[in-house]
Amino acid sequence: MIFTGLLCGALLGFVMQRGRFCLTGGFRDMYLAKDNRMFYALLIAIAIQSIGVFALIQMGLIQFKAGAFPWLATIVGSFIFGIGIVLAGGCATGTWYRAGEGLIGSWISLFGYMVTSAVMKTGVLVPVNDSFKVFAAPTNSIPATFGMSVWPFIALLTLITVFLVVRHLRKPKVMIPSMKAKRSGLNHLLFEKRWHPFVTAILVGLIALIAWPLSEATGRMSGLGITTPTANILQYLITGDSKKYLNWGVFLVLGIFVGSFIAAKASREFRFRAPDAKVAVRSMLGGVLMGLGASLAGGCSIGNGLVMTAMMTWQGWISLLFMILGTWTASYFIFVRPRTKTSKQPAAALKTTTA
Repeated sequence: MIFTGLLCGALLGFVMQRGRFCLTGGFRDMYLAKDNRMFYALLIAIAIQSIGVFALIQMGLIQFKAGAFPWLATIVGSFIFGIGIVLAGGCATGTWYRAGEGLIGSWISLFGYMVTSAVMKTGVLVPVNDSFKVFAAPTNSIPATFGMSVWPFIALLTLITVFLVVRHLRKPKVMIPSMKAKRSGLNHLLFEKRWHPFVTAILVGLIALIAWPLSEATGRMSGLGITTPTANILQYLITGDSKKYLNWGVFLVLGIFVGSFIAAKASREFRFRAPDAKVAVRSMLGGVLMGLGASLAGGCSIGNGLVMTAMMTWQGWISLLFMILGTWTASYFIFVRPRTKTSKQPAAALKTTTA
C-alpha cells in the first residue's frame, strides 16, 4: 500500500511539476486570455482514463458504482471551489505540487484546505455537509440515465477531444527567437525543456488509469482523489488512528509532494518563496474555500474534474462546469475589475480638474 501509493503520487507530482499542469491557470486563461489549451489537455486526460477504466471494468478487474447524484452540493461546492483555487493560486493537486517547489503560499493554502476538509468531513460542519447532500437525484451515471451503454459517450468525448486538439495543433505558431544553444539528451528532455501540455495530459491520463487497480488492490475502491486523503492526514496526526485514516490515498498525496520536490530540485526550480501579507491572507482564504467547496461537491478538480468526468457521471461534468464558472467569477473580481477601475480613474480626475 505504501509503495504503490507513493509511487503513483510521485509520478503524478513529477509529471505535473514538469508540465506545469495547473487547471487553475487553465480555467483562468480560458476567460482572461481566450486560451483553451489547458482545457483541451484536461479532455485528453479524461478520455484516456475513461477508455482504460471502462475496459478494466468490462474485464472484471475493477469495480465502480456511480451511486446517487447530490446535485445541490455539487453545484454550490464546485462554484465555491472554483473561487477558492483562484485565491489560493492553484487547485488541490496544484497546491500539493507547488508546495513541493518551496512555495510558502501553497503551504498556507494547503493548511487551510486540510483543516476545512477535515472539519467538513468529520468535524463540527458535518451537519452542514450532509444537509446539502439530501438534495440528490437517484442516478448519477449519464449512460444509465438514458438507458444506454457507456461506450457511445466515450466515443463522442474522444471524437470531440481529437477534433479540438488537431484544430489547435494546426494553428500557426508564433516563433520566438532564442539566444540559447539547442540542447538534446535525456536530462534536457526531463529537466530543462518545458513539457507540452498535451504530452503532460497523456501521462496524467495514464497515471489516473493505473491508479484504479493499484488503489482497489488495497481495498480502496476509487481512483485518484485529493480532498479526503488530505483531510485524513490531519485526522491521523490528531487521533493516531492509522487503521481508519491511513490508506492508499494518503500516500498518494504525500507522493505528489515528493515527486514535485524531486522534479523541482533536478530542474533547479526549487526555492523557498515567501508571500507578502496580502497574498498570505488570500492564500489562506483560498485554501479554506477549497476545502469547503471540495467537501460539499464530493471532489476537487481531480476527483470530480478528472476522475468522475471520466466515469461519465453527472457529478463529474456538472462539477467541472461550475468549477470553471467559479474560476471565471473570481478572475473577474480579482484581475479584470481592478484594472477597469484603474483605467477609469484618469478620466474622472480630468473631469474634476476641468470643472
